[in-house]
Amino acid sequence: MRKGKRQLLFVLLAPMLLLCASLITSCARMGQPDGGWYDDDPPRVVSSVPASQATGVTAKRISILFDEYIKVADATNNVIVSPPQLEMPEIKAAGKRIIVDLKDSLKSNTTYTIDFSDAISDNNEGNPMGNYTFTFSTGERIDTFEVAGNVIEASNLEPVKGILVGMYDDLSDTAFQKKPLMRVARTDGSGRFVIKGVAPGEYRVYALQDADGNYQFSQKSEMLAFSHQIFTPTAAPDVRQDTIWRDNLHIDNILQVTYTHFRPDNVTLLAFQEKQTDRYLLKQPERKDADHFTIYFSYGNENLPEIKGLNFDSSDAFLLEANQQQDTLTYWLRDTTLVKQDTLRMSLTYLATDSTGMLTQQTDTFEVMPKTSYEKRQKMAKREYDEWRKQQERLRKRGEPYDSIMPRKPLGIRYNVAQQMAPNGTIVIEAPAPLTKCDTSAIHLYTKVDSLWYQVPFVCREHANLQRQLEVLAEWQPGSEYSFEVDSAAFADIYGNVADAFKQGLKVKKLDEYATLLMQLSGYPDTCTMVVELLDKNDKAVKQVVADNSGQAEFYYVTPGTYYVRAIADRNNNGIWDTGEYSSDTPPEDVYYYPEDIICKAKFDVTLPWNVTATPRINQKPKAITKQKPDKERQRLRNRNAERAAKLGIPYEK
Repeated sequence: MRKGKRQLLFVLLAPMLLLCASLITSCARMGQPDGGWYDDDPPRVVSSVPASQATGVTAKRISILFDEYIKVADATNNVIVSPPQLEMPEIKAAGKRIIVDLKDSLKSNTTYTIDFSDAISDNNEGNPMGNYTFTFSTGERIDTFEVAGNVIEASNLEPVKGILVGMYDDLSDTAFQKKPLMRVARTDGSGRFVIKGVAPGEYRVYALQDADGNYQFSQKSEMLAFSHQIFTPTAAPDVRQDTIWRDNLHIDNILQVTYTHFRPDNVTLLAFQEKQTDRYLLKQPERKDADHFTIYFSYGNENLPEIKGLNFDSSDAFLLEANQQQDTLTYWLRDTTLVKQDTLRMSLTYLATDSTGMLTQQTDTFEVMPKTSYEKRQKMAKREYDEWRKQQERLRKRGEPYDSIMPRKPLGIRYNVAQQMAPNGTIVIEAPAPLTKCDTSAIHLYTKVDSLWYQVPFVCREHANLQRQLEVLAEWQPGSEYSFEVDSAAFADIYGNVADAFKQGLKVKKLDEYATLLMQLSGYPDTCTMVVELLDKNDKAVKQVVADNSGQAEFYYVTPGTYYVRAIADRNNNGIWDTGEYSSDTPPEDVYYYPEDIICKAKFDVTLPWNVTATPRINQKPKAITKQKPDKERQRLRNRNAERAAKLGIPYEK
């Protein structure tokens, strides 16, 4: 009976329950909350031990308490302690505290700064605290001066991120190599640095990519920058404009703010890496192909290594091919018997730098093997022969002409001939192996005039810098059609391989398809030759010229497009940029960028004046070709509550 009554009661109440549920759901949809007001407030320091700006501090533990839970992003790279600590300090976030344990002993009468930059943010919303520096002193006063500036690469004016920048009150040139830096900072993504807590006095500033962590220049592999300028820090009241944003798009107010302006704030350091002068083998001799092997040195030397064969006769066994720097040496095997030999055991006697920095003779033993063994090469040749024989057999059965002896592969000469050539272009001929025959009389160049072909004079010469390459130069006539032809057997290599005949037509573009760019340089030392380069969007040189005595650099036959220009003050007239050397007090050669892009259009001549020193070096390189971009801002404080209030149509006051 009870079960029946319950079923009857449910049947009577069901419609009412459904109606109530519908009303509740409807009300919930109409008044759905949007999450409430946001927490846009950054963390605030509540207290610290020792107190901020405290003097006479002896404790090596610093504890900073905040008003909410916080986190520190990448403390190792983002937090800088100055004076520098030879033993890495321990920095950690624990709830609402940051604990810093200094491992080195504290210096007396010294201002210490712990620069957190913008690494601190709250744990939940990620609201950044902004640049924060904790300061204390072991003496009776706090030093407050600051020195700021930028570090850029000397060779290409790229901002240098993460390099250490420091200073000395010892103004001698030897301090950088004998003492740790006094006070330090690290550059951001824009190459910007600020050294804080500086005492009154005179200083020199350096930059160092400190590989061994001793805060002094001790290795040639370390990037460095130095300046002979002596800086005296100063401070004075100044006024700046601060923009107050209502939201991400609208400015609420622009305020005139009084602040203390620390100088110098425009120190520019040009960073470079010294030329490698320690000589050693970069790796074991490499034999990519069976007919040659290559030895790679870190640095070239006119005294070439001596090779003695241990399982072969090395007398007159090689044909040497060396690059211009003589740090890459390729040995071609003259005898095909050695080419077939898989393992060449040899002793190599060469000059190498010892622990004292002197070049001494060193002998090593190597086994040099090709990537593909002789047996495997033979199998590949047999498969190729079998395929050729089957093809000839098919031709024979069809009654077509066929060969009974497989012809030898021709020498694979590469002809770099553009079908559409610039009026100042060249034809490049490249051989895969050293040549024993180069018959230039078998090379022909013809031009078409009124449907008739006439022979054209040309010059064929070895390439100035690239071995096994020839250049063909001619007085190309714009708009004319040419035919480049090479007879068979014009080239033969040291293994008896002979080149096939070659023929290709080409056309020289008309002058109205190009632009001309003239740069009139000024502001550079008269003692320097200015090498001027036309750059593409990747900061790569597409053309290079030398400015004449009046400073004019002329670029002809420029393909229409957007370009950039760089100039090198070539002190030694070798046509390339040269790095510096600290021990000899030699700075790197100066590099300048034209600060704007240059648009070249067909049929147009562009002439631009350029005072290479008119724009500060840190502002010269156009942003479009600057590869090192500024650091992405950590989440900025956003007035999201104002945005929410505007969305809801209600007033909001913070």
